[in-house]
Amino acid sequence: MFTGIVQAVGKIVRVKPFEVDCAGLDLAGVAVGDSICVQGVCLTVTSIRPRGFTADVSEETLRVTAGLDRPGEVNLERSLAVGDKLGGHLVTGHVDGVGEVRSREGSVVAVKMPKELTKYVARKGSVCVDGVSLTVNRVNGEVFEANLIPHTLQVTTLARLAPGVRVNLEIDLVARYVERIIRESKGV
Repeated sequence: MFTGIVQAVGKIVRVKPFEVDCAGLDLAGVAVGDSICVQGVCLTVTSIRPRGFTADVSEETLRVTAGLDRPGEVNLERSLAVGDKLGGHLVTGHVDGVGEVRSREGSVVAVKMPKELTKYVARKGSVCVDGVSLTVNRVNGEVFEANLIPHTLQVTTLARLAPGVRVNLEIDLVARYVERIIRESKGV
């Protein structure tokens, strides 16, 4: 489990084998088998390196996500421990779909999401974009808008968002379960 509060920006330095340089992320206590959220994707640490870690990334993960298939900056978050602050929202690191930035005007970003995710995204609800917990300001069909505050732009990779950029989306975990409960109660 994660919170969507990015702890550091690292850099994919190699894709095969997958290696992340994360000098800014405290790896004290991280062991092989632990989870780290990389650009919104939960990955299992396979080795600790002097400047970061390696992980296995399957072809399926590469097929259903964006940004893990080439070197570049990525958002990083260690998994939650009992007693940690929950500053964002509950995030699993299981990407629900890839969205595309439609526009960015000042601090407002508009993202087109896959149609099947629209029922889970609500005004003033939460959505995770590339591993960052954001509050939804507006929803219009398949497009949602969120504000990017200066602090978020400084400590994440979201400053790179521009029209056409593909992003990893994870919908709110609670919304997913509420929808399932409603569907089951209706016998659908």
